[in-house]
Amino acid sequence: MGLFDRIKKAFTLEPEKEPENVDEQATTAEKEADDPAEKSTEKLDDSTGETDSGETPETPETPETPETPETPETPETPETPETPETPETPETPEVPVEEEPTEPVVAETPTPVETESEPEVVEPEVTAAPEEAVVATDEPTATEETTVADDVEAEPVQAAQTEKYDQGLEKSRKTFGQRLNALFANFRSVDESFFDDVEEMLIEADVGYETAMKIADELREEVKLRNVKKPEAVSQAIVEKLVDLYGQEGQQEDNELHFAPEGELTVFLFVGVNGAGKTTSIGKCAHQLEKAGKKVLLAAGDTFRAGAIEQLQEWGRRVSVPVVANKAGSDPAAVAFDAVKRAKEENFDVLLVDTAGRLQNNVNLMKELEKVKRVITREISSAPQEVLLVLDATTGQNALVQAKQFKSTTDVTGIVLTKLDGSAKGGIVLAVRTELHLPVKMVGLGEQMNDLQLFDPNRFVYGLFKDIIVGDGPQSEIDTDVSQAIK
Repeated sequence: MGLFDRIKKAFTLEPEKEPENVDEQATTAEKEADDPAEKSTEKLDDSTGETDSGETPETPETPETPETPETPETPETPETPETPETPETPETPEVPVEEEPTEPVVAETPTPVETESEPEVVEPEVTAAPEEAVVATDEPTATEETTVADDVEAEPVQAAQTEKYDQGLEKSRKTFGQRLNALFANFRSVDESFFDDVEEMLIEADVGYETAMKIADELREEVKLRNVKKPEAVSQAIVEKLVDLYGQEGQQEDNELHFAPEGELTVFLFVGVNGAGKTTSIGKCAHQLEKAGKKVLLAAGDTFRAGAIEQLQEWGRRVSVPVVANKAGSDPAAVAFDAVKRAKEENFDVLLVDTAGRLQNNVNLMKELEKVKRVITREISSAPQEVLLVLDATTGQNALVQAKQFKSTTDVTGIVLTKLDGSAKGGIVLAVRTELHLPVKMVGLGEQMNDLQLFDPNRFVYGLFKDIIVGDGPQSEIDTDVSQAIK
């Protein structure tokens, strides 16, 4: 049951209680209508201290109630509205002492008319009570409708995000499915040669060598325990192991972007090789932050690549974000210093710093990167809050090698994985998680402005194995969470 269904069920349960109150009031009204004399006596007893107390002495003369049968004639007399004038007479009993109850009883025989008229007054009160109950039910429904509306509005957003992962990982998903189909096309039996083929298939899917070996070893034990022989069951077991391993390795993983406390400057430093998509990722990230209400500043720290400064300035114009830039060939650390100074003076919330692409084995360029980071930290001790390594998903295992090198020389805090929509190597995320233990912070799922998404581990693994997770499928916690999110 989805969130909307649960709230809708809870919403429909509450109004069911209030009709019971109305029924109770209706039954009490019927009792009062059946026993008008009792109602009148109760009211007279309660009103001893009020201005109408002059009529209260009539209560001891209850034996005279047999005279009430004569009262049916009184309803015919339209003089009953004159009875409200009688409250003036109770003022006269206040002058004498209340010891004369008998005389008013004989003289004021029409008082039973008041007792009969009082039930008539009670009847509209009974009808008014349900109206109040209806009003009371309207008030909670208004507040509940707002919460239901918020949840209904949230569901399309989640559905849109899931659809982006579905479309962005379509190529990887189909390729992985084709490899599984090819593996079981020549399936004969579950023997050692079969497990060798499984290892080869997983390595080709870019899940990483260590990951492939680990899954193959666990699959051997699983097949023995389950006594699996059918290809469908073996295929399901492979995917289940992938998903379980993916979830286990990511239990302590922090996929959130970290920001400075309110009122302080947040700095994100983007690093990576040429062509990975750093500048484009910075522009799209700036767009997302602007939509979130942040005041963003860009720093064109890539002063070596031809056209890099102009490219970032163009992104700044597209997303309406200012850019700090110097001339080509200038010191990147000086650009970072100027950007931090301006961001502090003009109270910017977030500063995104671009850097020149460099190979992970170029020692001099890696030292220059350390210099840029050192200048930022000197100006703001807690910055940069994130050092994001941008990797091209289409490079597969080469991206894994780059990540290892950058991690050993730079304090990388997270991965931005780009171009997933054009790659069949989405399994690289599994390798990054299991072998490097680096959290993926953002993923590029298309060329549009909004296609750079914050990484959602559940939607990613579901999008990668969606066509294979069918029926009972993997009973892992990840699959359960994703299924609920999609529903």
